[in-house]
Amino acid sequence: MNAKKVIVIGAGIGGLVAATHLAQHGIKVTVIEKNQRPGGRCDRISRDGHHFDTGPTLLVMPLLYEAEFAALGTSLNNMLDLQRVDPTYHLIFDDGSQLALTSDMKSLQEQLDSFEYGSFQGLLRYMDEGHRHYHLGIEKLVQPDFRKAADFFKLSNLPLVYQVKPLAKHYANMSNYFDDPRLKAAFTFQDVYMGLSPFEAPATFSMMPYTELAHGVWYPKGGMYSVVEALTKLAIDAGVEFIFDTPVEQIDVNGNSARGVMVNGQLREADAVLANADLPYVYQNLLPQDGQAEKLAHKRFSCSVVSFFWGLDKSYESLAPHTLFLASDYRENFASIIRDLSLPANPSLYIHAPARLDPAMAPSRQDTLIAIVPVGHISENGEQDWVELRDKARGHVFRRLSSLGINDLESHIKFEINFTPPSWRKRYNLMKGSTHGLCHNLTQLGYFRPDFQHRHYHNLYFTGASTRPGTGMPTAMVSGRQSAQRIMDDLKV
Repeated sequence: MNAKKVIVIGAGIGGLVAATHLAQHGIKVTVIEKNQRPGGRCDRISRDGHHFDTGPTLLVMPLLYEAEFAALGTSLNNMLDLQRVDPTYHLIFDDGSQLALTSDMKSLQEQLDSFEYGSFQGLLRYMDEGHRHYHLGIEKLVQPDFRKAADFFKLSNLPLVYQVKPLAKHYANMSNYFDDPRLKAAFTFQDVYMGLSPFEAPATFSMMPYTELAHGVWYPKGGMYSVVEALTKLAIDAGVEFIFDTPVEQIDVNGNSARGVMVNGQLREADAVLANADLPYVYQNLLPQDGQAEKLAHKRFSCSVVSFFWGLDKSYESLAPHTLFLASDYRENFASIIRDLSLPANPSLYIHAPARLDPAMAPSRQDTLIAIVPVGHISENGEQDWVELRDKARGHVFRRLSSLGINDLESHIKFEINFTPPSWRKRYNLMKGSTHGLCHNLTQLGYFRPDFQHRHYHNLYFTGASTRPGTGMPTAMVSGRQSAQRIMDDLKV
């Protein structure tokens, strides 16, 4: 009997994982990727001995990674050379105060009590809540494949309304644990990972600071792109075929099924098609218009970022691996990004120095720096001046670094590569340049996110940031596995 054929559009994390699961079950899988290498937005730039991750710069939720690598028949530690990053972040506030987030509870207690006496007890209670939210969130919202409404709307899920606080706002919920606004910011900024403001994110996301402190923040040798390389190796070992530098022009449909994809004007047929391209892009550009693209375009999208990738001819050893500057006008920061789709007047921003963790990320006595400034996504009217906003963002990075005594960085830049929201849109087909796809507000969380399967074309499936369970590398691995299982069930493999 001839093997079933599946075409995967896009070699992002979800596409790589799904392709491997399918191939391991005897399905003939071809992955067609528009760019020259796998990874999607989890990309790598290398130039003159400097190496940059364009996507995530740290590995969080390691238990989820472990489970997903195990499902692929291997182990996380076999595939990656991991080191724990501790302190995880160095937080710097506008008043000059600093906080090193660490799993060393004695050090953390001393630091927290210097901000607000007794706040360490608040942290312990917050961690208890985060523990509950993490384990229930993974069990009830991330791992299940909600194939029908009854899978989610059932009596056993009713307690989630008070167990994981989906109706409470994350920042408002912090008043139960801290009074100092700096501490409230220190344990809610992770909501940006979901493309959300903590002033509108569900309190459920206390699971993120919890997993960072409890399970650790990790860094793989070679950077986060090593995860992509490991997944690609597993896919190739399973027999997956890759075609790079080849954009898919459209998904060919007939009646209620997908026949395959159009590439270079030719039809490549398949028994099923799995789209790992950004979901709103697929509906708008690869499928016949039936109103769904417009509906998706009116959903809430995540914010974007302006990213700077600098190769420096000088090493800045005093700079920690992960430095985060948190603005005192925290609420206004997020309002500027989410409401005004712009750059805050005094933006919070993040700086990553990968060579502190892996010296091979920069030439000897030189440095590699990544600066990330959150901004709004591309507006409907397209009136944002991204050159001006990019230049303002760059100035803010230099200003922030000067507060640490680093005043000469600009003169030591050998080269700069930068991404703005239009760059993200062009390179990775991300609608509105939103780096995290659809955001994770209450009505786009869990079951309420778009399904893995098209409602009309029964053999067309989806995986990635804008589908279930959501954005991020480990959840993309879950998405890949779940979408592959859906395909195998339907193909009766």
